[in-house]
This record gives sequence, C-alpha cells and structure tokens, in this order.
Amino acid sequence: MYNVMSEAVEVLHVLGQGYCLQYFFGEFAESRCGERKGNGLLAAGLYGVMKLGMNRILPSGFASTVVMGKQVLHFILLCALALCFYRAVRKILVFLVITFMAVSEITFFLAYMILVLGQKLTDLWLHLYDRGYFASADTFISTVEMSLTGLQFLMTAACIGLLYVSLRKIAGSYREKDYALSRKERAFILTPGLAALLLCILLRLIMITVEGDVPRLLYDRFPPLLWLVPAILLLSLLSILYSIQLFQDILFFSREKNSRIILEKQIGSLQEHIRETERIYSGRRSMKHDMKNTLAVILRLAAEEQGKENGELQAYLAGLSQTMEGLELQFNTGNTVVDALLNMKYHEAVRRIPDIQMDAERLLFSDTFLVQSYDLGIILGNALDNAIEACRKLKEKEPEAEAFIRLSSFQKGKMVLMEIANSFDGKVIWKRQSQFPETDKADREAHGIGLVNIRNAAERYHGGVDWEVHNRVFTLTVMLQNERRVQ
Repeated sequence: MYNVMSEAVEVLHVLGQGYCLQYFFGEFAESRCGERKGNGLLAAGLYGVMKLGMNRILPSGFASTVVMGKQVLHFILLCALALCFYRAVRKILVFLVITFMAVSEITFFLAYMILVLGQKLTDLWLHLYDRGYFASADTFISTVEMSLTGLQFLMTAACIGLLYVSLRKIAGSYREKDYALSRKERAFILTPGLAALLLCILLRLIMITVEGDVPRLLYDRFPPLLWLVPAILLLSLLSILYSIQLFQDILFFSREKNSRIILEKQIGSLQEHIRETERIYSGRRSMKHDMKNTLAVILRLAAEEQGKENGELQAYLAGLSQTMEGLELQFNTGNTVVDALLNMKYHEAVRRIPDIQMDAERLLFSDTFLVQSYDLGIILGNALDNAIEACRKLKEKEPEAEAFIRLSSFQKGKMVLMEIANSFDGKVIWKRQSQFPETDKADREAHGIGLVNIRNAAERYHGGVDWEVHNRVFTLTVMLQNERRVQ
C-alpha cells in the first residue's frame, strides 16, 4: 500500500510541475498548438509522462554522473517542449529553462525540510513501540507508513505551491516580455538562476553520504545546516526575483530618460517655434488691420471717380481685399499658438487625407488661461499626430470610412479638461502592465512615447491623462489645473 501511495505522490508531483511549467512558458510566449489552455494541458501532460519515464529508465543514486546526467536530460527535455509548444521563444529560451530548473530545485529542497523534520515523528513512533504502546509490529509499521505518506503529500503540496507562487511572481515582475535582450542583458538575468541551479546540484551530490553501508543525511552530520541551507536557498530564490525586478526597473528608467530627453528637445524647438509664430502672427494682424483700412480708403476714393480705368482699379482692389480676408485663420480658440498649430496640423492632415473633417469649434481658451503655450503645444501636437496617423490607417483599410478629429475643452473653476476624439480602425494594442496603448510601428524606441509626453506635460499642472474606445472612436482626455507651470 505504501509503495502505491508513493507512486501516486510522484505522479502528482510531476503533474504539478508540468502545470507550473506550462503557466510559466505561456506567460512569455504564444501557444503554438491552438488556444493557450489546451496547448498548456498538452505540454503539462507530455512533460509529466517524459519526466516519469526518465525517472524509471535512468538509474537512481547520488553519484555525480547520475545527478549531472539527469540534469542535462531535464534541460534538453524542457528546451524541446518549449520549442514544440511555443512560438518566438528562442531568444529567451535558456533564461526560461534555467530559471524553471533553478526554482524547481530550490522549492524541492525547501519542501524537503518537511521530511527532514518529519523524521522526528518516526522517532516518536519508534519510542512508543519500544514502550509497548502498539498492539503489534504490523500496527507500528502501518502507522509509520501512513505518517510517511502524509508527509510526502504535504511535501509535494508545499513544493508545487511554492513553485507556482515563485514562477508567478517572476513572470509578473518581467513586464517587458517583448523587449529584445542584448547578450549582456541575457547574462545579467541568467546568472542568478544558473548560480542557484549549480548550488542545488551541489546539494544533491553531498546531501546523502554512505557510511558503513548506512546512508546519512548531511543535516545529521552537521545540524546547523538545518537552518543555514534553507536560508541560502531562500536568498538564492530572492536573488532571481530581484535581479529581474532590477532589470525591468532599469529598462523603465532608461525609457523614461530617453522620453524626457526627446521631450526637452521638443520643448526647446517648440519654444523657438512659438516665439517666431507669435511674432509673425502679431505682425500679420497689424499689417492686415492697416491694409484693410488702406484698401477701404482707396476703394472709396476710386468709387468717386468714373471711367474704365477706375473700374479696373476697383476690381483689382476688391480682389486684393478678398485675398486679405483669406488670410484669416481657420481656427479661432483664443490662443494664438494653438490656432497656428491647428492650422498647420489641419493642412498636414488634408495633404494625407483629403476628406478628413477637423472640428475645433468647442476648443476655447479664455484670457485667464495660465497654461504655457509650449505645454499646450506638446499636448495638442502629440495628440493630433496620433489622431492623424490613426485616421490615415483607417482610410488605407477602409477608403469609404469617415475620418474625423474633434477637439473640445471645458473649464470649471481651476480645472481644465481637453478632449481629442478621432475615428480609427478599432484595433488597439494594449498590455495589462501598460497605461497606454502600444505603438504598432517597428521602431518602438523612437515612437510610442507621444502619450507619455502628454502625460508628463499634464502632470506638471497636477493633471493626468485618460483614454477610452467606443464604437471605433478613440477619445483622449487630458485634465490639468489652470495655473502656472510647476517647475
């Protein structure tokens, strides 16, 4: 009976490992065979069968060749399963396999402490047997076997539970799963797992020694190792986790730094553009005002005269007056820089999408609006660039679809809300760990930071950014306080 229960515990153990394996690999790579659930169950089942077969075929023992041989075959088995059941896993394959093997070994040795401590229970049964508390030897043997079986089940449950929690934490900490690792970066995240795996292999080689044909645990010979080994294993597990978290934080801060550098360059360029734009439009308004008055006087003087030549002069002056009227800005929000930016983006959009509709009638800024012009330029410029690009893609896919951009603003007290809504093809690339949709452009380092720059500009005014999608309309909402910029 005891042998049957031991076999059942072993099967449960490898199947639990298989489940954890398919979960871990599935978090990093796309399933190759149908849906993820079915693919994962198939991978877990095949792993269990192959692992049980490997344990049956290979000799048991603690010789170095046996221990190292099993680890090498285990590595090959995991690589084969990953390549067979998951796509695009080659670049991160070694990291996944080594990490899984290391965490599996660490959790096994941690859970193995249950059996080590459970030895005290066996000693208790033996003490009671010597004192005659058991009716017969069969009862004593049955009690010991039941205790060992219970401890094995408890050890297996602890091992699988700890393995799953650890792998889940590692997968969750590894946020940038699509990031292409360099050679040094692979080495950085691989080293802690490889060191932990080698430590566990060393423990397998020295944990049990034979003295006078009697096997003895290392813990029996050196009792302080009962707490020292688990402490080292826990530190090894934490080093794997924290190295991944550190790597991901480095990536995040690197992208933030690049984003801020680009933003600073945008701000510098935009400030120069704004100053020049304000100078040009201010001069143009003065010139237009003077020209209109001058033309009115000339037309009135020409009307007092009769004759063909004066008629031609009146027609010429009337045409010139119409030309001056045509210099009026198409958008009038109350902010010179925004008006110029909207006109520039509108003409840019019309060149790419001739039938695009751009409505900014509800985008108004009062004389008491305190947000600096170049911050407005960053917000509206990036938002319009994204909206124009989305409309362009929509028209490429559906030439008959309506392409539009609608801008509006609302102010209540010190709070200002701006909305930029645009039509798009309905496809949003979004990840759970990301605040904004992902760019689908090939160069993700240079693109995809427009929304981040908008958020950074809004945060300088104690504001924020939100977005929603409804009926193939993407709406970006920017909220900020109407106050001087926070440096």
